[in-house]
Amino acid sequence: MEVRQPLGRALRNVVAANVSSSLGDGIAKVAAPLLAVRLTGDPLLVSGIAAVAMLPWLLFSIPAGILLDRVDRRRAMALANGVRAVLAVVLLLLFTTGSLTIWWLYVVVFVYGALETVYDGALRAILPSIVIRADLPRANSRVEAGEIVVERFLSAPLTSALFAVSVVVPLGINALTYAVAGVLAVLLPVAAAGAHRTDPTGEPQVAWYRQLTDGFRHLMGDPMLKGLWMISVVVGLFFSAATATLVLYVLNGLGLPEAWFGGFILAGAVGSLGAAVLANRLKERFRAGPVMAVAQVVALAALVLMGAVPVLGVVAFGYLVSAAGITLWNILVMSLRQAAIPGRLLGRVHGTWRTLLWGTMPLGALLGGLLGRIDLRAPFLIAGGVAMLVALASLRFLSRLPNPEELHDADTSDLDASR
Repeated sequence: MEVRQPLGRALRNVVAANVSSSLGDGIAKVAAPLLAVRLTGDPLLVSGIAAVAMLPWLLFSIPAGILLDRVDRRRAMALANGVRAVLAVVLLLLFTTGSLTIWWLYVVVFVYGALETVYDGALRAILPSIVIRADLPRANSRVEAGEIVVERFLSAPLTSALFAVSVVVPLGINALTYAVAGVLAVLLPVAAAGAHRTDPTGEPQVAWYRQLTDGFRHLMGDPMLKGLWMISVVVGLFFSAATATLVLYVLNGLGLPEAWFGGFILAGAVGSLGAAVLANRLKERFRAGPVMAVAQVVALAALVLMGAVPVLGVVAFGYLVSAAGITLWNILVMSLRQAAIPGRLLGRVHGTWRTLLWGTMPLGALLGGLLGRIDLRAPFLIAGGVAMLVALASLRFLSRLPNPEELHDADTSDLDASR
């Protein structure tokens, strides 16, 4: 039996910092739609929360990527979380003074999203600097599992329950968690800063505006990354449409009490956590490509099931299965990207990827809101069905993808280069 080597203190520190930040994310993600439902009953305005949250990825992810390929990535994480702590205080003040409207909530959610482009890009770029290529699926699984435990198992039900009693408490905790996460990011080891800052053989520093298309050129020049990017964008668009009015479907359509909404979210958390635990084992047994292909089809079929059978237990089961499939996909596609992209370009390529992928999701959310005005089941049946057809059409391409460690020609990890 193969003995796996420990992934090291650096990864443990990264996971700890991300766990703290994820606690704040979990509170924010549950509180925002619940606040929106209190402020308006319009499905389109409620779906607008999801749209506004994703819009910054269209506007800021490439500039954030350029920034992250130039600066200490630890400090970028710390700054993003520090500002989010201040923003949480602003949201708390707006609520307690009775000044909060759906439009102010849009503003706060938008700024949160803008800061997330910096934080998320830094986190993903740090991992290839501290683990070897073959360990990327394990490392991404650890990060994903930590996020799931605190963001969904801990923060979602806690926030939902506290929200029903007093909105002030979860919003106050939200500010504290981001502040703590900012401090932890500063204390990460030097390796997490990124070798791009000190590598004398790296590309010369040029004007930032000349680097706007670097990520796009790299993605379009790699057939594997290009294919994965296009599939992710199209499926992501319709997945966003299918789930944009989930909170209204569960609360108003299925009659779930508001205080139990966090408990419903736990179904997805169970699926995601199980997938995170099993991702590397499945990759080693069946290979990354086939696992990604099957996971995507199953996840989208589960969305269609949620709309086809409007029974709370069935919908919860579909949410669990869908979350598991998407988590498997995310872990493995992220590992392939990290293995295939040169370390000096990670920020820009990651930013370009998220610009189109997450930048189109607001359109999906608005589409879901419009479909939800017709019938709250329509987003799952129509958008989920279209996404499943796309996934079926991409089965052949995905099933042939390699494992991350087989991408020997990628200049991704300083640890790999030193071995």
